[in-house]
Amino acid sequence: MSARRARWDSVARRACDLLVAGSAVVLLSPVLLTLAVLVRLRLGSPVLFRQHRSGRDGREFTILKFRTMHQPRYPGQADREREARLGAALRRTSLDELPQLLNILRGDMSLIGPRPTLPEQVRAYDRRQRGRLAVRPGLTGWAQVHGRNLLSWPERIELDLWYIEHRTWLLDVRIAAMTVVALVGRRGVVGLDGNNPGFPVPRPERREDEAQPADPRETAVPARPAMARPYLLGGGDRETSRALHSPVFRRGVGPSVPHGHRRPATRRRRLR
Repeated sequence: MSARRARWDSVARRACDLLVAGSAVVLLSPVLLTLAVLVRLRLGSPVLFRQHRSGRDGREFTILKFRTMHQPRYPGQADREREARLGAALRRTSLDELPQLLNILRGDMSLIGPRPTLPEQVRAYDRRQRGRLAVRPGLTGWAQVHGRNLLSWPERIELDLWYIEHRTWLLDVRIAAMTVVALVGRRGVVGLDGNNPGFPVPRPERREDEAQPADPRETAVPARPAMARPYLLGGGDRETSRALHSPVFRRGVGPSVPHGHRRPATRRRRLR
């Protein structure tokens, strides 16, 4: 894509973000107001959870979500002790993400793109993984509709890089449609044990409104790539599957056998 075409594409995408997000805020204002009142009555103030995330080109911004946990009664209180029924319902339905429409209007985020990550995660990226920061982070994305938080972070990064390389308007429409299906199915809202598999949970400074460092659905620090999950490789987009099978993605897994070949059978010595 030429520089001029890329510039016009960026302008068109920004205009689409403003139009859709602005319309959504107006249409969903009764829902937003109702949720804000429920959070205030059930969980107290503040209503919104604010956290620093890394956006386009690594610039930090403050992401907005509805609070989903009670205030900690003592320092270091576990998340499970602070969970609220209202908060669990908001997370299951992804309604806690609605305030991010304001992030889109501010220009921090876009409708479609890689999910924004914590600054300490970004500092652990290698040069190739930093390609994830080439576009604005999105409210939903290619990795979100291919397993969401059931994916490990190496899998999500590879899917996000594939999206950036193949990004088109048609692909964005496809992701938007797949997002609706994923929301209805509620699959992958929370990873195994509340965290994305394959990574230790970072421990940044605690905030007054959230004792734990991050949303339990998105806490992780990048590490060496791991094998993609069988259900992901067995279906879905052929090019995505090929990308996940690439040598770069399989690095650190060990030697692999070319497709269509079998490992030589080892003879067992016959005991007499």
